[in-house]
Amino acid sequence: MSPTPARDEPQSRAESAEVAALLPMLRRIVAARVGSHPAAEDIVQETLLRVLTAEDRIQSGMLEPYAITTVRNVIATMWRTNDRHARNQHRMHDPSEPEVAEDLLVASEEQSAISAALGRLTDREREILLAHEVSGQATQSLADETGSTAGAIAAQLKRTRARLRVEYVLALEGVEPPTDRCRPVLLTLSSADRRRQREVDADRHLLECDVCARLSQPLLGRGPARQGEIHVSITGDPDIVAARQAARELALRAGFAGTDLTMLATAVSEVARNIVRFTSGGEVSIELLERPRTGIRVVARDTGPGIRDIDRALEDGFSTYNGLGLGLPGSRRLMDEFSIVSEPGQGTTVTMTKWIEKKG
Repeated sequence: MSPTPARDEPQSRAESAEVAALLPMLRRIVAARVGSHPAAEDIVQETLLRVLTAEDRIQSGMLEPYAITTVRNVIATMWRTNDRHARNQHRMHDPSEPEVAEDLLVASEEQSAISAALGRLTDREREILLAHEVSGQATQSLADETGSTAGAIAAQLKRTRARLRVEYVLALEGVEPPTDRCRPVLLTLSSADRRRQREVDADRHLLECDVCARLSQPLLGRGPARQGEIHVSITGDPDIVAARQAARELALRAGFAGTDLTMLATAVSEVARNIVRFTSGGEVSIELLERPRTGIRVVARDTGPGIRDIDRALEDGFSTYNGLGLGLPGSRRLMDEFSIVSEPGQGTTVTMTKWIEKKG
C-alpha cells in the first residue's frame, strides 16, 4: 500500500493585535472560574484558537464578546467532561504496586545483569574496558600495548560502554529483542548517535516496538542532551500539557513572544491531542531551527489507524470528536508550514514549522 502523498502548504500569518489583546482578559476570566486548575492555560489557548479561526467571520467590534462567550463554553465543556469521568471512576481498578523493594534482591539482580552484559562483549572489548575502568589504565597505555592510538582506544571504549548499557538493560529486564532491528536501534540510543538514529529510523521503530520503547528510557537518559531539541512521549492527557510546555519553553528561548508563542503552543496541543484521542500512543518532537532562519519545527508521529481522507480531515470545521480543540485544520491555520504523511493502518506523521521572522 503506497503512502498518502505528503502535503506541504505555506500558511499565511495574519498578525492580529486585537486578538492578542484578548489574552489578559481571557486569563482573568479563566482564573476567576477555575483558579489554578492544571487546564487553565489549555482553556485560554483553546479559546484563542477558536477566536483566531473565526476572526475573518466576525466584525472587529464583536471579537471581545465572542471571546467571552467562547471561553465560558470551553470551561463548561471541561466541567461536564470532568463530571462524567468522576461518575465513572468507580468502574476503574488500579491495583497498587508494592512500595518497598527488597534491597538485597535488587542488588543481586543488578549484579547478575552486569555479569551477563559483560559476558556478551567480545574478549577484546571486555579486556580493554576492565583494564580502563577497573584497573585505571590510561588510553595511551592501552594504545601502546595494542599497537593502536589513544583516540582509537577512546572511541572503542565509547562504543563498548554503549553496547554494555544495552546488554545490561536487556539482561535486567530478562528479555531478548523481538526483531533484528532492536539491538541496532537501542545501540544508537545508548551512544546518542543521532546520525545513525536517523539512518535506522529509530523514532518509528520505538513507536512500533513496545519492548524497545520501554528499554529506551534508561538509555536515552545516558546520552548528552541536545539543547535545541525536545522529545515528548504521548500516551495520555498529561502528556498534552507536557508537550505544550516544552514547545513554549523552547520557543521562548528562540525569541518567540505574544500571539506567535500562543499559536505555536496551541498547535502543539492540537496534534498531541489527536494522538491521545485516536491512537495508542506516539511522540511529539520539537526542534529549534536556525537555518534558513530562526523557527520551531514540530513533528508528531503515531502508529494509529492513519487518515484515509486527508482532504476531508483538513477541512475547516471538520472534527471526528466532540472534545476541546479544532484538530488538524486549526493547527494548519496557526502554523507557517504544515504537511501530513499518512498510510491507513500504518500511522500518521504531521510536520509543522513556525518562523520567527515576519514574512514580507
